[in-house]
Amino acid sequence: MKKRDWFIVVSLIFVVWFLDYITKITAVYNLSGFPVRFWGPFGLVLHRNPGAMLGTFSNLPPILRIVTLSTGGAFLIFIYSSIQYLLPKRSFLLRSGMSILLGGILGNVTDRILSGAVIDFLVLRTPFWMSPAFNVADALQWVGYLMIVYTLIVHGEQIWPSQDTRKRVWVIPKFQLKYIFVLISVGFGFAIISGVFAFTFLKITIDELAISQASIMEKKFLIPFLVTYSSISFAFIIVLFLIGRIVSHRTAGPIYAFELYVDDLIAGKNRKFKVRAGDELTHLEDIAERLRRKILPVGQYNSVNLEEITVEEVLAQEANEENENLSEEVEPEVKKA
Repeated sequence: MKKRDWFIVVSLIFVVWFLDYITKITAVYNLSGFPVRFWGPFGLVLHRNPGAMLGTFSNLPPILRIVTLSTGGAFLIFIYSSIQYLLPKRSFLLRSGMSILLGGILGNVTDRILSGAVIDFLVLRTPFWMSPAFNVADALQWVGYLMIVYTLIVHGEQIWPSQDTRKRVWVIPKFQLKYIFVLISVGFGFAIISGVFAFTFLKITIDELAISQASIMEKKFLIPFLVTYSSISFAFIIVLFLIGRIVSHRTAGPIYAFELYVDDLIAGKNRKFKVRAGDELTHLEDIAERLRRKILPVGQYNSVNLEEITVEEVLAQEANEENENLSEEVEPEVKKA
């Protein structure tokens, strides 16, 4: 995408976040102590909703709730950034929907961190039904959801074209597994260092502030901390594995395809080399063109009948090679039998 488009996509997070924050402050100052008031189907009432994710964090100690939700917010930003990077094709509507969704989530997370509860003040009603109280962040999150779902349904094939997808996940298994192992090792090491620091800091703080009830406070704070931190770290490792698999696949794929291309050039086949959408190492296309110019005879290089290999043919070639490798592995076993 263009820089202007990226600026809009990223700015939407802060616009939604700021808009939600301003409306909540206005609601607190103007609706405190007043009963619900309706103007047609729309109503206003101040309501504080403690906890998050159906009240999951409502029973946590305040300090641990703040730490947990702050870490969760940072984790969501990490997931958002990873998905934005991994999306193979430009889709302004999809990326904008993700930004609006993240901005709304962060707006509610900020509420829970600062005050321990989400501020809701909007109500909808009909003659037969009335909605629970909600806020601007909740409403905009639904807008983000709808934009994402609409894009995936209507333009899903353009974002992830089926004809441009490799059938094999492990193109160069040794390289890909090594890449994933290094990525997970770095993430796991960082998680251990952060965990040791946070646990030690929390324990020392409890011992210093609650000398007479140190053991009771440690049980109240440290055990929930370990459970929560372990869960977040485990989720972080899983995400790193998925990212490593996708990124290594996008790196190994062009290398493997380039090897096939060089073999074709040596065999005298005149075709162009194209990297798949979303793959890394796009500069291999320029290198391939220079190789084609150097290796092939002038007449053949300038030939009008340039052999164009489609994505489907490359996929078929990869599948045939895979079947040949499997048959070579099975054949010795059949002979032994």
